[in-house]
Amino acid sequence: MPEAPQEGSDFARLPHESVHRLTKPLAWFLRIEAVAAAVLLFFTIAAVGLANSPWAEAFLGVWETPLGLRVGSQEFVRSIKDWISDGLMTLFFFLVAVELKRELVLGELRHPRMAALSVSAALGGMAVPAALYLLLQSGQAGEAGWGAVMATDTAFVIGCLALLRSRIPQSLRIFMLSLAIVDDIGAILVVAIGYGHHLAWSALVAAAVGLVVVRLMAHVGIRSMPLYILAGISIWFAVDRSGIHATITGVVLGLMTPTGRWVSDERLYRILDRVVAHPAGNNNEGSGATQDRQSLRLAETAARETLAPAERIQIALHPWIAYCVMPLFAFANAGVPLSMGDLGDAVTVAVFVSFALGKPVGILAFTWLALRLGAVKPPELDWKLLVGGGILAGIGFTMALFISNLAFDKSLINQAKLGIFLASLFSAAAGLTLLFWVTRQKSRAL
Repeated sequence: MPEAPQEGSDFARLPHESVHRLTKPLAWFLRIEAVAAAVLLFFTIAAVGLANSPWAEAFLGVWETPLGLRVGSQEFVRSIKDWISDGLMTLFFFLVAVELKRELVLGELRHPRMAALSVSAALGGMAVPAALYLLLQSGQAGEAGWGAVMATDTAFVIGCLALLRSRIPQSLRIFMLSLAIVDDIGAILVVAIGYGHHLAWSALVAAAVGLVVVRLMAHVGIRSMPLYILAGISIWFAVDRSGIHATITGVVLGLMTPTGRWVSDERLYRILDRVVAHPAGNNNEGSGATQDRQSLRLAETAARETLAPAERIQIALHPWIAYCVMPLFAFANAGVPLSMGDLGDAVTVAVFVSFALGKPVGILAFTWLALRLGAVKPPELDWKLLVGGGILAGIGFTMALFISNLAFDKSLINQAKLGIFLASLFSAAAGLTLLFWVTRQKSRAL
């Protein structure tokens, strides 16, 4: 009978590999919230720089390269930029919807009076900028772009807050994150409803059937991730053909993702006790069908299923979205030729004013109204901090660019992007400055 490893032995942990010398520091690096915003900023600056360089034509042209496939009479061909904006961004909205559901079921938003504050602020942050934009652009060529000024960029806002570290209370981070998530969901609903095409009902019915199939798969206990991925892709193509913007698929599937665990902690520990109880199998047995191997496979499944599907998906997808999808989207969409002559353009001014002024005004006004109607505000989240957060919400960068590509005519898109850039820069600088000053005053008072 083989000897049991001594307590404290290296056998009590996973084997060490040389690659861990790289992965451990990398894991620590990726945990820093500000890194995602820094990566996004780097690719944004790179895109703007290349769009205003001698290589501008080649850089902008590569994103228009057609890519796709044909199956019989069906054709799925679009530019690289469109595949990024319509395809990869579906993963972003899927992750946002999963985060929203987790917040609604397990997080701060599960308390109705707490949730009312963030939801109301988000609604104000969408409604007031859109109304202000329509007021400034009424009857003009850019009137249809009202949806572009409703969005808040989650990555940049959270990244800016991360720069302040412990200077700000955790309640402000939770408030801004919840606001941004609700804001993103609202933005994609605006895209689906306000910027969709004529509906193809047969494709829409096919998408609905696909969603029913996904729900039945979850109900009967199917847990194979490849099957759900295949179903999700099929639904995406059906929605894409229906005339509704395909990224809504990510929102619907994200909200359908279960937040409950299949295996409880108690059951996991009992299964692990079985693993400990079985002696190691004969190393010469090649079948791998020994009782201890079966117990190990059972323990592997149980350990995986102690995390809810929503949590596993969030852990798996978040790094890819933050460090690949969003930077790639910015690299493909942020390249705009800058011209001083566009600074006074009506669309540029309307976009800038709507973000820089409309966002904080809308958030603060609806927050005040929610409090008057019974919403609850954490005591440490005072109005000065809310003003700073409201100004930061004027960073609409990624989502604003996404909607601008749908809302504006090609003759106006560069003016709209310039307004988005200027408003995002102003909001980041003004919001961080105010929050730094407020927290410094508080630290001095202590």
